[in-house]
Amino acid sequence: MLNLKDLCSGLPLDPMPPNRGRDPSMPHAPVRTPILTPEEERLALRNSLRYFPPTHHNHLASEFAQELRQYGHIYMYRFCPPVHMRAYPIDQYPCRTPQAASIMLMIMNNLDPAVAQFPQELVTYGGNGQVFSNWAQFRLVMYYLSEMTEEQTLVMYSGHPAGLFPSLPSSPRAIITNGMVIPNYSSREQYEKMFALGVSMYGQMTAGSYCYIGPQGIVHGTMLTVLNAGRRYLGSDDLRGRVLVTSGLGGMSGAQAKAAVIAGCVGVIAEVDATPLRKRHEQGWLMEVTSDIEHCIRRIREAKRSKTPLSLGYHGNVVDLWERLLKEYEMTDELLVDLGSDQTSLHNPFSGGYYPVQLSFQQANQLMATDPAHFKTMVHESLCRQVAAINKLSEAGMFFWDYGNAFLLEAQRAGAAVQKEGGGATEFRYPSYVQHIMGDIFSLGFGPFRWVCTSGDSRDLALTDDIAATVLEEISANVTERVQQQYNDNIRWIREAGKHSMAPVVISRDHHDVSGTDSPFRETSNVYDGSAFCADMAVQNFVGDAFRGATWVSLHNGGGVGWGEVINGGFGLLLDGSEEAAKRASLMLNWDVSNGVARRCWSGNSNAYETIQRTMKEQRQLRVTMPFPVQDEHVLDRALQG
Repeated sequence: MLNLKDLCSGLPLDPMPPNRGRDPSMPHAPVRTPILTPEEERLALRNSLRYFPPTHHNHLASEFAQELRQYGHIYMYRFCPPVHMRAYPIDQYPCRTPQAASIMLMIMNNLDPAVAQFPQELVTYGGNGQVFSNWAQFRLVMYYLSEMTEEQTLVMYSGHPAGLFPSLPSSPRAIITNGMVIPNYSSREQYEKMFALGVSMYGQMTAGSYCYIGPQGIVHGTMLTVLNAGRRYLGSDDLRGRVLVTSGLGGMSGAQAKAAVIAGCVGVIAEVDATPLRKRHEQGWLMEVTSDIEHCIRRIREAKRSKTPLSLGYHGNVVDLWERLLKEYEMTDELLVDLGSDQTSLHNPFSGGYYPVQLSFQQANQLMATDPAHFKTMVHESLCRQVAAINKLSEAGMFFWDYGNAFLLEAQRAGAAVQKEGGGATEFRYPSYVQHIMGDIFSLGFGPFRWVCTSGDSRDLALTDDIAATVLEEISANVTERVQQQYNDNIRWIREAGKHSMAPVVISRDHHDVSGTDSPFRETSNVYDGSAFCADMAVQNFVGDAFRGATWVSLHNGGGVGWGEVINGGFGLLLDGSEEAAKRASLMLNWDVSNGVARRCWSGNSNAYETIQRTMKEQRQLRVTMPFPVQDEHVLDRALQG
């Protein structure tokens, strides 16, 4: 096994490591189908060989060509390091600045097999959320970070390290962009080709920005969503005996089971892949697992009647589960589900993000590689069946929402009945969770931040939890009732997280937040002034964080809803206890939130208007252009008729 010093020594070329290929004990990404011409295959191979001296080209060319044809991408498995991949305490990394060490720690955490979905393909979550495009990039990045001083910045182009460039101590130590493609060419088909060529990459939201911390990073936001769904749809945040049915137990969706129990309800989560289901059960995120759909129905009924919090993983297709729940309702007139959603990776529907009910898991993986067109047809048929069952259960009284995974968008493209009569471009028969649940919370300035204890010591996590909760309690004593509820929810999260086997994890946030993401079918789906498809907010967020003190910043095409559908920005900020770090944190975090609240205010959101007014009183240097809403609609009628 390599040690950290050897890992950071650059590409091992003399001698080269043996090619061990894929590790059969690990889960692996589905085969990609980029459909390259012979000339494009040559280009992909030529591009991959650029990382190596010509003396190695003859040896590596055939090996890389085989990977391209067998897996649809050149991952360079030979250079996957034989190291215990995990986040080591920050003081163990061989480097010249702790800022670089913090980035190294987060990269290795993203690729930890206990965290990553497909570690050897460098996929952290979502089926195709890449940390890097290949293992040569990983090796070079770790080398550059070990050599970096506080007067250099690492520049990253879609997984490719362009190099270390001179900068200022106040500059970010890394600037990351992923998938920045000219808009007219940002299609799903073009992406598959560009990724195979090794020139672009889908970084999801926090995979390619190195800020993913496992499902625990989204449990916070998922718990808030479930609680507020109860308040809006069921009239109560007492969710005992209430049933949430959804799907997905992967990198992000895996949070649903834990969030349901913390919120106090019965969470039933379907998952077709036994590997993540088994992982969540072994980690304690799932209380029970069954592949028997009748047992599943019995346990729902029992837990509902006893009002016992439960997370139940159903090993099977969610379409079967929805149809069985509908059948139960039609036979007994008993509606067993109160709340419904979906977290399959429908941003990636035809390459392993969604498995059609007509096929087994193994059959689907084979068909998507051998006959992509037929597989696409079956996905569409399955989505139509799923929506049909959901529609009937909704008519009976269940409340369903889209969880920002492109479920309704892809269902509409499949021809399912999800249209909203008279709805706008971002509206469907069911709301997104931002439109009905989290949008107003974003407008109040609240969102899912996260922090990482770089010591790896659980005592530090307990201490920082206590500090955070105490500060929030002090702030919440002098706010409005609506705002206080959000503080209380966050305090509840902090206090409860430690009781639910949450692992110890540089401050960051999900890109899904107040101002980090422009996503018309998710984060900005409740923006109705026509700017939902504009991405100024996310780009300004990225730029503004960079010169206000972030340790690293990232800007991505795609994330959540998919490639070409989203622009999102994120950051990482190392807090070392110094006055300089405190200044950076105050300046950057205030901007990171106020940017989004100001945009939402200008779009007409009343919560954002009140929040930014209050913030301007507290921060005298903040001056925001405020809107004057049209108060008399007849003014518009007369002008347009005239």
